[in-house]
Amino acid sequence: MAEILDILSWIFLLIGGFLGITGAVGLFRFPDFFTRLHAASITDTLCAGMIVLGLILQAPDVMMVIKLLLILLILTYTSPTAAHALAKSAIHGGLKPLSGSTEPEAPSGHEESSQGEPPFTH
Repeated sequence: MAEILDILSWIFLLIGGFLGITGAVGLFRFPDFFTRLHAASITDTLCAGMIVLGLILQAPDVMMVIKLLLILLILTYTSPTAAHALAKSAIHGGLKPLSGSTEPEAPSGHEESSQGEPPFTH
């Protein structure tokens, strides 16, 4: 049974490490703030989650499992919230995402208001 837990733990740890590396590559390779933020926030949450799950499987006692679960719970809520706050403040500050799609532009009713505020500020 201990060997199975060790194998599962290493699988989670390796997946977490891989996600961390892919997130770092995304930070360097993606073209604008929003795509970089997406790469960082998704891989940050998943990377930390996988690493903490791998550590939970190696925990020596119940108290350590409880502490790691609390860390996982905090990371699960704070990382996406911080990414959302960064994206919303960037939009509010006037930063626009790159438009590289071939889809037609949005109708005139979805553009910015005459005061210069972004359309989704509530």
